[in-house]
Amino acid sequence: MSISRRSLFPCLCALILSGCSVFGQTGVDVAPYKVLEKVRNIEVRHYERLVLVSTAMPSGMEEQRSPFRKLFDYISGNNDVMKEIPMTAPVLIEQQNDSAKSMSFVLPDFYSFETVPIPKDPAVQVDELVDYTVAAITFSGSFEQDSIHTHTQILEQWIAQHGLIKKGPVIAAGYNPPFTLPAFRRNEVLIPIVKP
Repeated sequence: MSISRRSLFPCLCALILSGCSVFGQTGVDVAPYKVLEKVRNIEVRHYERLVLVSTAMPSGMEEQRSPFRKLFDYISGNNDVMKEIPMTAPVLIEQQNDSAKSMSFVLPDFYSFETVPIPKDPAVQVDELVDYTVAAITFSGSFEQDSIHTHTQILEQWIAQHGLIKKGPVIAAGYNPPFTLPAFRRNEVLIPIVKP
């Protein structure tokens, strides 16, 4: 029985992303941040700068292969200088009305918005977040919409209880490939915040 090329591609991408680990160690750099406050599995974090490459997810979490492939093609050289860019973590998924709106890769921190290669695919765009402060909740298990929704509600309640103000869209962050054992996955929900 042969494996179709379509089903093989996500597996190959996952192997590259994961460093071939099912135990949560991906072997890729993580976007740097400073922890300002920590209470159990919730943190207030500050990201000085994030350069993102993003594309839409018209079918939400139900169809992640096509958006992932567009972004993976970009870091594999489908850009104006045909340069490969190292994979980093996490993969970010912007939420809108309890559904996935867009997917983003965080680019290595040696890139700025001005120096990042320009995507050849018009469906892929480069964005930048500067002085980005978030409340973040970390959880293991499935990286699916129901779990994201549950942890979003917990985090929104924590934000309200601490007198903080939500300022921007909810972001789901996944650090591991799909075949990582659920107990070893690092998943997060990030919500941008400000103090009143």
